[in-house]
Amino acid sequence: AWNVYGVLNFLQALVEKSNIVKILEQEKEGLEQFTATDGYDYSGGSNVLKVPGYFSMVGLLRVHCLLGDYHTGLKWLQPIDITQQCVYTNSPLHLQDKAVPPKVTAVAPKYEQLLKKNEQMYALHAVCLSLCPQTELVDESVNSQLREKYGEKMMRMQRFDDEAFGVYDELFSYACPKFITPSAPSFEEPLVNYNQDAYRLQLKMFLYEVRNHVHIQVRTFLKVYSSISLGKLANYMELDEPTLRTILLTYKHKTHSVGYDGKIISNADIDFDINDDMMDVVETKPTKQYGDFFLRQIAKLEGVINDMDRIKLE
Repeated sequence: AWNVYGVLNFLQALVEKSNIVKILEQEKEGLEQFTATDGYDYSGGSNVLKVPGYFSMVGLLRVHCLLGDYHTGLKWLQPIDITQQCVYTNSPLHLQDKAVPPKVTAVAPKYEQLLKKNEQMYALHAVCLSLCPQTELVDESVNSQLREKYGEKMMRMQRFDDEAFGVYDELFSYACPKFITPSAPSFEEPLVNYNQDAYRLQLKMFLYEVRNHVHIQVRTFLKVYSSISLGKLANYMELDEPTLRTILLTYKHKTHSVGYDGKIISNADIDFDINDDMMDVVETKPTKQYGDFFLRQIAKLEGVINDMDRIKLE
């Protein structure tokens, strides 16, 4: 219905005209309160341009994801500080894994669509943590829901066999965006349906990346030893030492990424150093957040008490 380049141009023009990037930079210096006021300036200013400009950056992220250009999408989101509650996190509905009262469904006809998006996010989260296991940056409540929903599938994905590839294929196909191609179809050629081509290409590239994560096998051994020689580890994995060194370098590469501030960071829960032919393994233990656990249990207890209060005994 819309030309891709036209959509990108409109969104980019809104970002530039709104001057939102400069506003967010000034907010980081304490000179603006855009996020704190949800985009509203109560001192008499207007938010007519600022808020559309802000959400145009989110829109650019979404469009580039649909095109499969994830790097450019994340660059557009860079001005937004995703470490804090932002304007884009506000939602008219609070999603919970409970039965929805009929009156809520009547008031919110899009609840099922939002619930499906919630399930898709959990599926993608399971894929991410299976490829790069770490729990430091994940809230305990999210982890508990994830274990409940996809615990068994995550264990299968970390085995790195043909069955694991099948689970990766299943979850990616269920939760991935509805990819599109930037070019319009040629109407001069015979009528051919190309609407699945973009999806098949992204699925192929994703599964190729999964197969490159051979370090998953290494991690299984690293969890057992705190110190081991390369020769001994190579024998256990039935590899020669040059191949093992290549796999270890791959592990290092795949478990490091560029943070939102542009710095290279490690997101691995198990790391190692090699001195001559000996490898020293360091495992990061996540800090347990007891406060969140007790708050959830208190909320559950209050819910049980309220349910019991509604019961009328004869």
